[in-house]
Amino acid sequence: MTKKLAKSADFVLTAIDRKILRALQEDGRMTVQAIAERAGLSASPCLRRIRLMEASGIIAAYSAVLDQKAVGLPVSVFISIKLERQRAQELDAFGTAISRWPEVMECYLMTGQFDFMLRVVCADLETYEQFLREKLTQVAGVASIESSFSLGQVKYSRVLPL
Repeated sequence: MTKKLAKSADFVLTAIDRKILRALQEDGRMTVQAIAERAGLSASPCLRRIRLMEASGIIAAYSAVLDQKAVGLPVSVFISIKLERQRAQELDAFGTAISRWPEVMECYLMTGQFDFMLRVVCADLETYEQFLREKLTQVAGVASIESSFSLGQVKYSRVLPL
């Protein structure tokens, strides 16, 4: 019989797991040996814990973090969206539409005055206008769009406070 791995809701993080996760968040290319040293383990049990956290979904993915400006996308726009109706069908339809657009880096369903908050990246104002006209304003059920342009980034972190 094959042993089924626990889902993330069933997985209880230990202090050692948190040390491992902090190390991985700070540098995903760190060797298992270096992670193990920071966590106070030897390499084999450290790798075993990492694999369990991957299987349980706590570690969702590994990726390279790119410099937005260096790749020609210096403009960040925060967009507040209000829908005509807030029924599940309309909320889902909007989410499905924007999930296909690579310019949308983040999208949150919100409480309060607006229904969604998006972070969009683009090369310049002309590119943003094209995105707005050809994509965002074409989504059925959008009642209002309010754009705020970032003047500069004060803080950005990928590291969750574990």
